[in-house]
Amino acid sequence: MRSVTRWAVSLAALALASCGGGGGGGGGGSGGTTTTPPTPGTPSPTPAGVYTLPAAVALTTADVQQVIAQAVAEARARNLPVVIAVTDRVGNVLAVYSMAGARATTVTRAGPTGVNTDAQGLTVPAAGAAIAKAITGAYLSSSGGNSFSTRTASQIVQEHFPPAPSTAGLEGGPLFGVQFSSLPCSDVTTRTASTTVGPRRTPLGLSADPGGFPLYKNGTLVGGVGVVGDNDYGFDRNILDVDADDEENIAYAATVGFDAPIDQRADRITVDGTALRYSDASTGTLRTTPSSAPAFSTLGAAAGAFTPVTGYYSGAGALAGQVYGAEASGLRLATAAEFSIAGAMVLSDGAGANRFPIRGGTDAADGLTPLSAAEVRAVLEEAFTIMSRARGQIRRPLDSRAEVSMTVVDSRGQILGIVRAPDAPVFGIDVSAQKARTVALLSGQRAAAELLGDPSADVRGFVQKTRDFFGDATALTGRNALAAKSIGNLARPYFPDGEVGRPNGPLSRPIALWSPLSTGLQSALVFGNLGQHLGFVSGGLATDTPARCTSLPDVAPGQNPLQNGLQIFSGAVPIYRGSQLVGAIGVSGDGIDQDDMISFLGAHNGGARLGGAIGNAPVAIRSDTLLVGPTQTRLRYVGCPFAPFLDTNEQNVCQGK
Repeated sequence: MRSVTRWAVSLAALALASCGGGGGGGGGGSGGTTTTPPTPGTPSPTPAGVYTLPAAVALTTADVQQVIAQAVAEARARNLPVVIAVTDRVGNVLAVYSMAGARATTVTRAGPTGVNTDAQGLTVPAAGAAIAKAITGAYLSSSGGNSFSTRTASQIVQEHFPPAPSTAGLEGGPLFGVQFSSLPCSDVTTRTASTTVGPRRTPLGLSADPGGFPLYKNGTLVGGVGVVGDNDYGFDRNILDVDADDEENIAYAATVGFDAPIDQRADRITVDGTALRYSDASTGTLRTTPSSAPAFSTLGAAAGAFTPVTGYYSGAGALAGQVYGAEASGLRLATAAEFSIAGAMVLSDGAGANRFPIRGGTDAADGLTPLSAAEVRAVLEEAFTIMSRARGQIRRPLDSRAEVSMTVVDSRGQILGIVRAPDAPVFGIDVSAQKARTVALLSGQRAAAELLGDPSADVRGFVQKTRDFFGDATALTGRNALAAKSIGNLARPYFPDGEVGRPNGPLSRPIALWSPLSTGLQSALVFGNLGQHLGFVSGGLATDTPARCTSLPDVAPGQNPLQNGLQIFSGAVPIYRGSQLVGAIGVSGDGIDQDDMISFLGAHNGGARLGGAIGNAPVAIRSDTLLVGPTQTRLRYVGCPFAPFLDTNEQNVCQGK
């Protein structure tokens, strides 16, 4: 807990007034068929033309005004003046409108016992919270597969899934930890006010507070809307009841005419047999008829005003959104020279240059043979091929292809390439890089030294906690390969995951302090940067956070190992050259088992294609060889889905690799 930063933030804001579980990917077992690795030097065949850009549509200024007008009408009917934010799909803020009398601030949910750590119990700008909600609705959704809201986000980030008093004992949410992504300090998200290039950062990361929804035009995702008006920025602790949430109803009213397709809303999608939740609001709970709301032009100055938000929005009225997939949006289709598989998308600077082109590793000075550009390309191409064959978990209709973002980094956490499917949810871009960097750091020789180099005693303390939990005084020095699933297990407030009464994992807060706003090492690492940014947005601090999310020492000048923060759910594996760690691949955007499989088989097949020069970690050092904690529980490595492909009936596809 960093109390000085916590106090500064509040004061500034007020001024604004394995495969199949424990067996891992290491092999063993029998049954089913196995995936034939590619012939050395030959890329795996990819189904041709399987991915295309969504329709080229965007929010107009009139659309943005209509969204605001509908929200204002519902807010008036509920006698709750609110702040309304509208964004496009890549996170550009198109409007922040504050109704007369709306609160200028909101308070993040306090800790469960009243003791606040990290982002709990902070007074923050209401405009920043509304932007976070709008971006969350846009970033977690897609045009042709899934539509998620901030209520959906709430359901999938808590300590039990689904969250409810009667579900204690179940594992944590599938996207546990995703709320600390797309952070304002990220080097993957963008911040320059003079550009429209996305993906843009959010003031508070992703939001789990109901009241944020995606916006659609003719079935194409074009943005999001977020509403803040009460004094509680929190999450839904009981998914089994139906809340009468004013913010959510106001935001839902704003979406009418820009509705998410019914067949792909979260409540049509199941995870582990549980239907996700889209909204507790509906047309039946609204107090107005949004299509008959008074036009925005009739509201007048007394109703409210557009509100400037430092670093996000000038206050100059309603703006038009960018066409997703166009150069100006920062996300466009790759050229053949950038990536050989048709239909891939890259991140661009708005002027044609790839922001994260495929390149070789930067870590030769560490005594390694770095990943070459050809090796990075092989891993990404093979991962892309696996994705294009895989059945998506969160996409409708059933048997749709998975669409994800994927990032390869070197052992120092430097990004060596990012590619993605064109309709993958945008949140996965930043998260895939977080996952890869997290795995590369915590599997590497310098993990303990890096964490012990942080100025916060809180952060430093996680090293000894991990060593005690492992029963190994040398843990976090590269002896064990930790995949994202392994790290996620260690970052749960119960270990084994979900088992009430068990102690917390060594990277987690104990349950008495834990919440989605204070997860443990993940939140402790970034809280100082988050606090600095919120103070900057509020006007209390003159300097914004740098594009660097931790205070860990640089590996080399300008090279921070966790530049956009740490992530704690599945979908990344380290990459080895023999017994030496040389990098990692992170994948995000679909079900966690799909993400695991794409990263694991991408690394395996990429290495096999090159004659075995690189590949997954040696079986003997993978985390699923370890028994850890008081219960001596086997630490998991990856979990791959059964019969995951659309073009074959292969099973146990990660077995033996």
